[in-house]
Order: sequence, then structure tokens, then C-alpha cells
Amino acid sequence: MFIQNAWYVAGWDRDFTTTPRARTLLNQPVVLYRSEDGKPVALEDRCCHRHYPLSLGKTIGDTIQCGYHGLRFDPAGKCVEIPGQDMIPRNARIRSYPVVEKHGWVWIWMGDPAKADPAKIPNWWWTEHKDWAFVKPDPLYIKCNYQLVNDNLLDVTHLAYVHVTSIGTGAITEFPITTERDGDKVRMVRWVIDRPAPPMYQKFGQYPGNADRGQIVEFVPPCHTVNFAQVADTGTGAPQGKSGTRRIDIMALSAPTPETETSTHYFFGFVRNFAIDDKELDQNILVNFTNVFKEDVDVLNAQQDMMNRMPNAPEIDIKVDGPPKLARLVVSRLLAAEAASMATAAE
Repeated sequence: MFIQNAWYVAGWDRDFTTTPRARTLLNQPVVLYRSEDGKPVALEDRCCHRHYPLSLGKTIGDTIQCGYHGLRFDPAGKCVEIPGQDMIPRNARIRSYPVVEKHGWVWIWMGDPAKADPAKIPNWWWTEHKDWAFVKPDPLYIKCNYQLVNDNLLDVTHLAYVHVTSIGTGAITEFPITTERDGDKVRMVRWVIDRPAPPMYQKFGQYPGNADRGQIVEFVPPCHTVNFAQVADTGTGAPQGKSGTRRIDIMALSAPTPETETSTHYFFGFVRNFAIDDKELDQNILVNFTNVFKEDVDVLNAQQDMMNRMPNAPEIDIKVDGPPKLARLVVSRLLAAEAASMATAAE
């Protein structure tokens, strides 16, 4: 169901303190906290004595103490203290997960720790660049499979219907998409030429009339997507624009992490290259774009609910399904390869 050897977002860096926090990721119970020196720690959320959740205990220095019988575990998952006895069984340990802080998030590796290469975290450099502003909304909880979120992000045609009052217009459907693949990366490209900008871009970018817009989506498995939105004065903005063009760029960075087969933690953020010191605009983007994403949540929840009720119902594909279908093929291939590798290792 899930690719194990990959980085997933466990939460914003602000979410984790010395107070233990429980989160289910890829069907696995995980407890996250910070050690005394501020480093994030991720452990199996289960005491190896009587299965009590460690997230219901407390941290003591760099360790976490079970709230049932007081066993303490270090950041590597090793039991270092059992109250009332000196001898600690050699197998008194739980699983520890590699974690890395980057782009304002805490990333976790749920697979083989030996393969946890931080260089494989998406290179979303805009989040740390002085010429870009980064808005960090709270995550959304969605009662759907994470691949439905991937599908939604690679399908911008729905903007003309679900988001017509904010970031979409009916003109979207007039212009075709192209689908590209670069290794495991899937890219969807659409240029909307000489048409009115969506309401929110009229407001943020001051485009009262027609504009040229680029809609580009890049997906990297298992679930990392960048939605590039470019708006420029009409006649200057597509596909590359002209020197000196008045243009704004805003990107949505999406990292939906599976909770279970039918639920997802949706982590996302927004970066932009205009009005980067405007704190009022930060708040407007946070509120307005989060509301846009909440519209998607309503759609995805309803979609998964119907799939649960009618799991064998037939469906069709249309032209705009090209990028989502290709992304699912990439994920399926990686899942199959990982399963085959694990089976070989077990022999």
C-alpha cells in the first residue's frame, strides 16, 4: 500500500516539543518529541513491556518514559532504565526512525534506516531563499487515500468548477494540457493565454484585465507535488515571458502523508516572489488558500466515501487524467520493486 523507503512529512517543526506527540504514519503508530538539545526524535509509539503508548508518558532529558511502569527509552529506541531492577533485557528496545528538519518540516523515513539519505528530500529551495516568502498553514486531515490527493493536485481542470470563485476560471478548459515524464517525475503543463485572471490573482497580483497564465504541476513519488502558478501581463507571459515582464509566481508545496489506507495528513505551504515582506498578504494567502484547499478536502472526502460504498463500480478516463494516471503508474512500479526487494532479502 505504501512506499516505505521514502521521506514523508511528520509535521511542521513548530509542532514538536519536549511533550510527546502521537501520530499514525503509514499505518504505524509513532511518537515524536524533542530531546534536551532540541533534536527531533521519532520512535515506535509502544512500550515493549505491555504495549502502552509512549505518547501517554513523558520525556526525561533525552529519553521518554512509559506512563504505565516507568520504563525509559533513549532516542535510538533502547530501553535504558526499568524501575526496580538493574538487569535490562537485551531485546528491550523499540524501533527508532530517522528524522531530518528541512523546509520548516520534520521529515521521517519509515523504511530501512540504512537507506535514509537526506539528499532524497525534495529540493524546495524557495522555502529558505531571501527572495521568496513562505507561508506555513496548519495541515488538513482528509478521510481519503493519499493517492486521491496526488490525483487532485495533478488535475488542475477541476479549478474551473471547484475553485471558480478563487483560483479558477472557466477559461481553463479552453486550453489543452501536456504530460511529461522525467525519470520518476511527472509534469503537467497548461498555458492559458489572454484570459481574465482568477479572482484571487486579480487581488494579489493586481491583474484587473486579461493575463497570460502558466499552470505547471510537478510530482515526485511517493507524494510530493509542486503546483506552479504564473501570472503575467497578456502577450508577455507565456511560455517563457519577455525581459522585464511584470509577472508573479506563487507555488503550492504539497506533501500529503498517508495515515491509513483511507486517511491522510495533508501538509502544504505556499511560496511567492512578490511582496515578500508584506505580513498582511501572508495572512491573506494563509486564510484564502487554506480555504481553497478545504474545498478540495470536501471533494476528496466525498470521493473516498463513495468509493467505500461502491468499491467495484466502473469508471472512465478522460484526457485530463493523463498526469494522474502516469503518477499512479510510477508509484505502482516503485511499490512492486520495493516488495520484490523485501521478498528477496527475506529468502
